[in-house]
Amino acid sequence: MSKFNDVLNKKAVALSYDENKNAAPIIVASGMGYVAEKMVEVARESGVPIYEDNSLATMLTQLNLGAEIPTELYQAIIDIYVYFLNYVPGKKNEKQIENEKEKENEEASEYPEENEAEIKESPAP
Repeated sequence: MSKFNDVLNKKAVALSYDENKNAAPIIVASGMGYVAEKMVEVARESGVPIYEDNSLATMLTQLNLGAEIPTELYQAIIDIYVYFLNYVPGKKNEKQIENEKEKENEEASEYPEENEAEIKESPAP
């Protein structure tokens, strides 16, 4: 898949939760494609932790802004909040490392001939 398609398929959702105002987290921002890419960029620059789950993002982008998340998604959102409780700015956690390895493997399998050329050109130790 090209980087252009990666951008087009990207989805991002921002949630907010105020127990005094809402019974559940609400959708405060949602975007696809370049909007999603910009949301992620701004979040990173602002030090907002990011959790990647394309399936969940797909479901959440179908909801309206200001909508509470449905009860069926409570457990998924709880898992994300627990993940963020262990978040340390600047430190990669297991999920981030796992996502990076998956991306590297996808890129390697996407262009196997380029990877072979790199291996063949590497000097022997």
